[in-house]
Amino acid sequence: MSYTALYRKFRPDQFEDVKGQEHIVTTLKNQINANRIGHAYLFTGTRGTGKTTVAKIFARAVNCENPTDGSPCGECPTCRAIAGGASMNVIEIDAASNNGVDNIREIVDEVSYSPAEGKYKVYIIDEVHMLSIGAFNALLKTLEEPPSYVIFILATTEVHKIPITILSRCQRYDFRRITIDTIAARMRELMEEEQVQIEEKALRYVAKMADGSMRDGLSLLDQCIAFHLGQELTYDKVLDVLGAVDTEVFGRLFRYMLHADVQGCISVLEEIVMQGRELTQFIGDLTWYLRNLMLAKSTDNIEEVIDASTENLARLKEEADMADLDTIMRYIRIFSELSGQIRYAAQKRILIEMTLIKVCRPAMETSQDALLDRLRQIEDKVENAAILPVGTDVGAIVAGGVSGGTVPAKRPKPELPKAISEDVKEIVTKWPSIVGSAENPMKMYLKSAKLSLGGDNRLMVVLQDGLASDYFMKHEENKEQLELLLADFAGKEIEVNFQVVENGREFEDSYVDLSKIIHMEIEEEE
Repeated sequence: MSYTALYRKFRPDQFEDVKGQEHIVTTLKNQINANRIGHAYLFTGTRGTGKTTVAKIFARAVNCENPTDGSPCGECPTCRAIAGGASMNVIEIDAASNNGVDNIREIVDEVSYSPAEGKYKVYIIDEVHMLSIGAFNALLKTLEEPPSYVIFILATTEVHKIPITILSRCQRYDFRRITIDTIAARMRELMEEEQVQIEEKALRYVAKMADGSMRDGLSLLDQCIAFHLGQELTYDKVLDVLGAVDTEVFGRLFRYMLHADVQGCISVLEEIVMQGRELTQFIGDLTWYLRNLMLAKSTDNIEEVIDASTENLARLKEEADMADLDTIMRYIRIFSELSGQIRYAAQKRILIEMTLIKVCRPAMETSQDALLDRLRQIEDKVENAAILPVGTDVGAIVAGGVSGGTVPAKRPKPELPKAISEDVKEIVTKWPSIVGSAENPMKMYLKSAKLSLGGDNRLMVVLQDGLASDYFMKHEENKEQLELLLADFAGKEIEVNFQVVENGREFEDSYVDLSKIIHMEIEEEE
């Protein structure tokens, strides 16, 4: 037997199974119970919210021989015939491919014949906005005064394209986007029935990606299950299948943008590309993340406007406090413009790199929010500088240095040890070869690392703050892999300490550069 997609397999066949549209379901059930059934209905709303499903349930309910609280029984011959598509009383028409005057005239001619069995003939016209003007005009009179046994249900995602003369003849029902909680709860039920194990975090991410559409959510879930068939679906596995990025990456990228660190931004993008993530979705998710920061910055009750875990909300608040609202809105504007450009771009990565540089360099723009961002960067540099005497060149501070005045006191360098162990010397002299033999991304991070001495004259690797430090200090297996690499070159076990600096100047001020010391010793020996 062929496989049936989840959204088809679990399509609701009772009003009670329809999720997220209680306002519509209750109204229709009350009409059926009170026998106040209208002659024309218009179901409108975004894709995958249940328009066609509700239309089919309604068609069965009005013809059911034994309805239960307005819902079809599902057992009588009429219900079974309609469910199997064998009933002549329910006619489904796709207006996208049957949109001409002749197609509608056939319907008008058929309307004059009463149903062979059951009470009503129900015409479900899907994507009704695709009908031509002539077809709408041909339908107009019949829609206004059909026979008592005929019901029209028109479904559309673009209600603004339907003539007002049609709208005024129908009862209109707006299908809402389904909430993340509702989609996640429904998928949780189905996964229990399908006996598929899935993490709650992964389930909620799929629900979020569904964007209010139950059908899209189930299709994405189907895709993830097929990729990792027979395995537990974890958050990381779902991200891999959908080509998405963990929200923690957006936080790091946001910090780099605030510090105008182009190299840091490009390194994050490099990480995304190497992981094979979908760049169009990455930009869309980044824009959504910035939107959440904007809301977190603008409201005190963040829990009411952002659907996220308590942990993520706390992190959003912390990151929102790092920037002013104008800066965040400038970022949203830039990446929103990029979202519209990148979809059809041939060189998506280059386009993103250009945008990241523009974000970090407000001087490239002349808009008001860019000027405000430039002022913010100047203020940050002035605030982070030492207290300066009168006459200090502020322009030099903005350029990244201080002239005409005193500079902040440097931290004293640690004293040189009387002797550097031969093991450490050997590692330092062979360092270029060690880095060259490493695999990416370790190789990339080691290129920017510096070598110094830690306690007990042990080798110290000083890393750049950000991706490099996270790679080694947050993942013990990467540290062990480096120590194994060093042991291969030294012929014995080498223990490594790690330290983190934000820039090269901090290293020069605080640590001994072993490569320079040992290089000088070699020259003296020669």
